[in-house]
Amino acid sequence: MIHVFAFYLFAVLTIGSGAVTILARNPVHSVLWLILAFFNAAGLMVLAGAEFIAMLLVIVYVGAVAVLFLFVVMMLDIDFAELRAGFVKNFPLGILIAIVLLAEIVLGLSAYRAGALELGTPDGSAAAIAGASNIESIGALLYGRYLFLFEAAGIILLVAMVGAIVLTHRERTDTRDQDIAKQIARRPDEATINTRPDIGKGIQL
Repeated sequence: MIHVFAFYLFAVLTIGSGAVTILARNPVHSVLWLILAFFNAAGLMVLAGAEFIAMLLVIVYVGAVAVLFLFVVMMLDIDFAELRAGFVKNFPLGILIAIVLLAEIVLGLSAYRAGALELGTPDGSAAAIAGASNIESIGALLYGRYLFLFEAAGIILLVAMVGAIVLTHRERTDTRDQDIAKQIARRPDEATINTRPDIGKGIQL
């Protein structure tokens, strides 16, 4: 009974927080609601016995992606009025895309129920290890059968990261190198200027 109650609780909170993420007017609030949706989705994965996916949701999506979104949104000077105007402007296009995606889902489900689609059946080569948890089975599969593909994906991500750094790196030409010896040899009368400004007039730079 407790499992059924937990499932409906996590499901309702996930759907509700996802809806509020879209409908919230403040982007910071949207990111916070998105984090709540990720946590509840992780709870659903734990109930389904997929603790590895639950861990990925918490560590990768909440700990990295959502927090990155939160810092970016908080550091940027966002004009909320312009943001709302853009939302209203693109609302018809969003509705059209949603209708197209819904039609594709309905078409796919109808084709599957009609027997026009045949899904692949497991051949037993990637079966879970007896007496091992999901994480141990996934680790054995990744670092065993798919080791070279896993390493290739890591190399591709590394090359993409290096490429992004190279493309965005710019040498600054408006600055000069510091002359440490010249700075140390500078005398106090050359470094500071004593002024006596009048009251209320400030200092002329």
